Amino acid sequence: MDFLSPAQIVGYLAFILGVTAFAQRIDWKLKTLVAVECLAYTVHFAMLGNGTASSSAALSAVRMFASLKTRSPSLAAFFLAANIGLGLWLAHSWTASFSIAAGCLGTVGAFFMTGIRLRALLFLATLCWLSNNIASGSIGGTLLESIIAVVNGTTMWRLWRQGRVR
Repeated sequence: MDFLSPAQIVGYLAFILGVTAFAQRIDWKLKTLVAVECLAYTVHFAMLGNGTASSSAALSAVRMFASLKTRSPSLAAFFLAANIGLGLWLAHSWTASFSIAAGCLGTVGAFFMTGIRLRALLFLATLCWLSNNIASGSIGGTLLESIIAVVNGTTMWRLWRQGRVR
């Protein structure tokens, strides 16, 4: 495995963006940085040849940007259907279910949750992405999701301590 291949370097960029995102205590900052991280992930997974993960990341980026402006259940349903439909269409193995599940969890979180509940669903999505990244051979992505789990857990703890449970 080439640790400095162009695909892995883009994965490292996603790593930096993701860690920064999940350290945010303000929802709109979290969503904005996650959207940009997802754009880097889109390129990363396309370069690794994982079309399902690339499409899920692209949908996640658009979804996060959209969720900054609206909490429309209809739009959430569109993103759920698009994530499942496109994911199944592009899937080549059962491991594609990880990125599909991550996209669905992120959609529900982005459109219907705030505060700790948003971060809890994104934590579950993180575990799905971690499984996908291990299966895909994504070094930066595996590091990213491992660190995000810790950073997000820490941020949830800090919010809980401040009484910002929502």
